Amino acid sequence: MKIDLHTHSTASDGLYSPAELLRQAQAAGLSLLALTDHDTTNGLEAALAAGETHHLEVIPGIEVNTDIAGAEVHVLGYFLEYKQPAFQQTLQTLRDMRVTRTQRMVAKLQGLGLKITWERVRELAAGAVGRPHIAAALVEQGYADSIADAFNRYIGRNGPGYVARYKLAPLDAIGLIQSVHGLPVLAHPAGLSDLENLLGSLTQAGLTGMEVYYGDYEPKTVKYLRKLADTYHLIPTGGSDFHGPGIHPTPLGARQVPEESVERLRSLAAERRQMRAPAFELPSYQA
Repeated sequence: MKIDLHTHSTASDGLYSPAELLRQAQAAGLSLLALTDHDTTNGLEAALAAGETHHLEVIPGIEVNTDIAGAEVHVLGYFLEYKQPAFQQTLQTLRDMRVTRTQRMVAKLQGLGLKITWERVRELAAGAVGRPHIAAALVEQGYADSIADAFNRYIGRNGPGYVARYKLAPLDAIGLIQSVHGLPVLAHPAGLSDLENLLGSLTQAGLTGMEVYYGDYEPKTVKYLRKLADTYHLIPTGGSDFHGPGIHPTPLGARQVPEESVERLRSLAAERRQMRAPAFELPSYQA
């Protein structure tokens, strides 16, 4: 099987609709894909329908953005019972905070003399609005050569237009995903400082996997992460983190994930569905 467990659509910050993403996945020879949009599951219905059309299995997923001191930590969730009302209300709150943050960033860039508008940024976002849509507006107006250049010049963590986001912690993301019987997986962990201590706390909270076969990770990085995954009894997962051309370097389906990893996820998900899911309440963090 050809597998990609990390992809994005226009429901968040990807360039392609869920239906087009699945069409491209079929063309790339994929057998299984997880749609993991940021803080939303709004693309899943269309993706599941397109999966049936293209005879391609779709795992219901999500990517929840969180923060620790000095860094961002993203937590993926798989096999979600995503239609539960409390879960959807929490996601709506997170998306509302994204809008507030994006508006503040646009205002900050306007204060620097850059002629972009919130209205245009919103038009560029078919789904949940975020920094890539600001970047697209900057490229459109000639202030940057590419999405990556816009991040580097203006809206990356150290850029003049950056605004800190709503502070959700990794443990909160794990709790949120578990509340709908989902399996929490640490996304693209290479480069996170003090990773082993972080894994210790996250596995105690219920982390079930970690991306090992990710994007453009080199063999030595994969080997190191696989060893950590085995040490902490985590399922090694991975994928392309495909958003579309010009955003991430790895093409859709270009990073192969072992079929064994999917079977381990599937088996654990079946076990979790037989258990009572823990309740979750969104903490009142401030940006």
